[in-house]
Amino acid sequence: MTESAKDIILRLFEEKSSLKQDVFHKTIATFKELKTVVKEVVEEFKPLAHKIDPRIIVDFKDRSEVEMELHVAGDVLIFYMHTNVFEFDKSHPIWKTSYVRDDVARSYCGMINVYNFLADSFRYNRINDLGYLIARVFLNHEGHYFVEGKRQLGFLYNDFPQSQLDRAALRKIVESAIVYALDFDLFTPPFDVMKEVTVNDIMEASFNTKIQTGKRLGFKFQADSDHFEAKKD
Repeated sequence: MTESAKDIILRLFEEKSSLKQDVFHKTIATFKELKTVVKEVVEEFKPLAHKIDPRIIVDFKDRSEVEMELHVAGDVLIFYMHTNVFEFDKSHPIWKTSYVRDDVARSYCGMINVYNFLADSFRYNRINDLGYLIARVFLNHEGHYFVEGKRQLGFLYNDFPQSQLDRAALRKIVESAIVYALDFDLFTPPFDVMKEVTVNDIMEASFNTKIQTGKRLGFKFQADSDHFEAKKD
């Protein structure tokens, strides 16, 4: 018997809409926990950094329910939780796992993005400066997670069938993001990128807001390519 439109709508409410609510609430609760983890990291490292050099800044700013800022030395890490729930293309590696193939509901995930900016971009209001997405944390309704990202962020946290995003895992992700940001150096921009500036820019003292600065501006780099290879269970 063919389903009526009403039956289809009610089935989708049950199969998808309710599931997405579960994923969202799991993600928002995890992001709240992540904030407490970041605060603990700041409280631990702030006095240690001060002993090494009083000029080294380690600080935390709670921007909103879905966004926070971690300032470490010359870098700022922005953690941003997307409020929507995502599904993956069938070519994505998670579909190689029996964990997802056995229950499609497990493939619906919330997403937390981690961006790396230069601290001076905010301090001097250089609105044209670039930030870099260094990690995306995906979390399903069962609390399983994996990370797509740069270097260790892309291959240390990819056991989706087994990994639970608990407090210890959040701490490791935060520490890995800090290590990546501190080790991700600012390269000199190509000469041709900065060779022209208008008289107006100089006279209005707006030079810093007109010229983009980013850690790899104008360069292509292979070593930092994204990496995700699902572990088969």
